[in-house]
Amino acid sequence: MGIKGLTALLSANAPNSIKEHDIKTLFGRKVAIDASMSIYQFLIAVRQRDGEMLTNDAGETTSHLMGFFYRTIRIVENGIKPCYVFDGKPPEMKKALLGKRFERRKEAEEGGEEAKEVGTAEDIDRFARRTVKVTREHNEECRRLLGLMGIPVVIAPSEAEAQCAELARGGKVYAAGSEDMDTLTFGTPILFRHLTFSEAKKAPISEINLKAALEGLDMTMGQFTDLCILLGCDYLEPIRGVGPTTALKLIREHGDLASIISNLRAKQKEKEAAVQPSDDEASEPELEPESEGDEPAPTSDIEETGITPHPSSDVDVDMAAAEESDGEHAPSSSPEKSKAKGKGKTQPNGSKKGKAKGKGKEDADGKTKPKAKGKGKGKGGIQVPEDYPWEEAKQMFVKPEVTPADEIQLDWNNPDVDGLVQFLVTEKGFNEERVRKGAEKLTKYLNTKQQGRLDGFFTVKPKEKAAASKGAAAKGKGAKGKDDPKAKGVKRKGDDKAASGSASKKKAKK
Repeated sequence: MGIKGLTALLSANAPNSIKEHDIKTLFGRKVAIDASMSIYQFLIAVRQRDGEMLTNDAGETTSHLMGFFYRTIRIVENGIKPCYVFDGKPPEMKKALLGKRFERRKEAEEGGEEAKEVGTAEDIDRFARRTVKVTREHNEECRRLLGLMGIPVVIAPSEAEAQCAELARGGKVYAAGSEDMDTLTFGTPILFRHLTFSEAKKAPISEINLKAALEGLDMTMGQFTDLCILLGCDYLEPIRGVGPTTALKLIREHGDLASIISNLRAKQKEKEAAVQPSDDEASEPELEPESEGDEPAPTSDIEETGITPHPSSDVDVDMAAAEESDGEHAPSSSPEKSKAKGKGKTQPNGSKKGKAKGKGKEDADGKTKPKAKGKGKGKGGIQVPEDYPWEEAKQMFVKPEVTPADEIQLDWNNPDVDGLVQFLVTEKGFNEERVRKGAEKLTKYLNTKQQGRLDGFFTVKPKEKAAASKGAAAKGKGAKGKDDPKAKGVKRKGDDKAASGSASKKKAKK
């Protein structure tokens, strides 16, 4: 799921931490990619024109294999050496989140059945994507494919994002590649997003620099971790009434999460003791809604955006068509989001649609309905749940279960062409000509000696220091002009004689 609202928070408060690149500019980089997230993306995005997942003649799903094969070739063609990291056993603290995902899939299945009877094709497609689940078989097939392609694979003891961050910190790779922002919370120095996106989307690669983010937010790594927990992560839901703006304000005011929780609970007890039941509504503070203005970036959490966890009988379908399907069949906006976009628009009767502060909505008879309470504006103000194990959640980020980077060897090898043909063509129904061409590209680019990057030879100095040195030099010149007798514009005794002497010599020569 990632960290709720972190991308927007960094964009507003630490804009220098986020840069966008064309994939071609990342040549020479080694990147550890979150494979589990990629499988999920490919199962959702790589589809036939009718929106169905790609399958072979036997009815086996092959969207994930199509995605891994062609997207990895694209990455390698651009001079990047990827390694893929797969999830291990999920931590105990994540069971609650996994349970919620299971419930959402179940609801989507029920909604899909209903849509088949009364809904549109668009509704059916949307619900179908929300029922996608990554299975053990999907993982095993992807690992087998990558091994045949000569791409290194790492199986994490637990969270793939944490292992990617460990490889980046340990210098095995330059960056971690994932759509989940909690990869930053696990401590990766550099995070690449959109690396496995379709070329048809033309989305630039987003680079997020952790050091620049900490400088922009004026925080230590410990405070940043506290902020991410407060925003809401895979292990804990956000505190009701605390959105990104409030979370940042609380961290800056109190310094750490322990002080924040202590302070909020103390205020909560004071309110409970002072406020009478009849005065609850009158004393209600205006709290920051959790959801309004706090939607995660479209790719920070695929399930949150309405996207949920091959070639088919037409095996010869061109990859361009499969790539196009990545964008063509993206799920439409949910009705809730559509309504949100419509706020403030003028209605046929001339009235403005939207929330009027302190007023309720009018029904068909013109009667005013009581104002509905928004998220975070319920009884009692900001309320910290009794069971809020933030210390345990912090330990999950500070000391995650990972294999130390120095114990992992990453090797990029020549592809096993015969093995790829056997697996993809014979077993999965891919087109042999395309598979062999793909293998040729892998052989060519994985063995090509890459040109060194200029930033590997030069160190960029901070602008502030350069500006300061220029200022000092300017002052020095000014001082020299006033005091130094040799400075330009200051005459000394004998200067006139020397000048006249040189002039007469020139005349004599002529």
